[in-house]
Amino acid sequence: MKILQVHTRYRQAGGEDTITREEAELLRRHGHEVIEHHADNPQGPVSSIGALAISAWNPTAAHEVREVVQRRAPDIAHVYNTWYAMSPSVLPAIRGEGVPVVMTVQNYRHMCVNSALFRDGAPCEDCVGTHPWRGVWHRCYRDSALTSAVVAANISVHRARGTWHRDVDLFLAPTDFAKERFVAAGLPAPKIVVKPNFVADPGPRSAPPSTSTEILYCGRLTAEKGITLLLDAWEAAGDTGLQLTVVGDGPLRAGLEARKPPRATFTGYLPPEETRGRMLAARALAFPSMWYEGQPLVILEALAAGLPVLTADLGGMSDIAAALGGVWQVAPGNPSSWTSALQRLDDTTVDEGGAAARKLYDERFAPPAALSALESLYESVLTSGRLGSE
Repeated sequence: MKILQVHTRYRQAGGEDTITREEAELLRRHGHEVIEHHADNPQGPVSSIGALAISAWNPTAAHEVREVVQRRAPDIAHVYNTWYAMSPSVLPAIRGEGVPVVMTVQNYRHMCVNSALFRDGAPCEDCVGTHPWRGVWHRCYRDSALTSAVVAANISVHRARGTWHRDVDLFLAPTDFAKERFVAAGLPAPKIVVKPNFVADPGPRSAPPSTSTEILYCGRLTAEKGITLLLDAWEAAGDTGLQLTVVGDGPLRAGLEARKPPRATFTGYLPPEETRGRMLAARALAFPSMWYEGQPLVILEALAAGLPVLTADLGGMSDIAAALGGVWQVAPGNPSSWTSALQRLDDTTVDEGGAAARKLYDERFAPPAALSALESLYESVLTSGRLGSE
């Protein structure tokens, strides 16, 4: 199969960029041809303003992708991120050449000005099922009414045009929760299927989780990731005999280190392979994020490492927490619940949780499951003989 992969890379590489790259490599390893048509968002302020101004419809981007389709003749196009340099104009450009379109949606850009459904320290659904203009009032994009208005206009233009109904054959959502939000926002329910993310297998653990005293936090040190809440809970838990290792960097790092939380170490950024090695040797992962998330790769990497995950019972994280068992579900945004969770990580609990984590990974988030899902979904679109509208 010949697949055209369309993606706008983020300025700061993140999970969506990783997913795009890993899916391309997975498909290539199994005999498929992947044509990458990628773009970068501009870095300078002037060029960024210009690109943002045409983020609803970029004729140059549409022309470029149309030329690729005409020259390479793919069987199917898989579109990931079009924000904001490409714009959704690439979708009708591909469809106009008779090529079906599959689109992965990892965030909430179709309905939310800041794409996260998060505002003022808590989840926010003010614009779900209504309109995006409340996000302008709240200055949800870069704390600016003007740029928020540009994003809201983008959302409104494509709702009015019917882009998501006319120019996408199948949407891939990472979780049931995300699918529910997309349907509530007006995306066509019959065209949305759940296709989880995946991560590579890091190999077996050398010892069960109970042999370690290390609790890991891996992620950006920002408010919405819940790191301050985790440190509050950690200090309140007292001396549990455990150690906390905070892996990652971000704007809160200096202030968090200045607190000097007991039995806690800050490593800063670590290369992915080193982080995975720590997961294979740790006792548990704490993931206290306060927003819905999509399907965080760090959680899937922990499952692959046989590492149980304490996570907020919130958004896209809830189904994983539920699958691991109630002991791993923590009330979101509640420091006392996190304190209690940290105090109940006895040897039996973490070993049973680690075994459940690895089993869940093998069933849902390993490369073979991802390959099978992609191939079958592509085939379903190609054999349906239907493009665009329902």
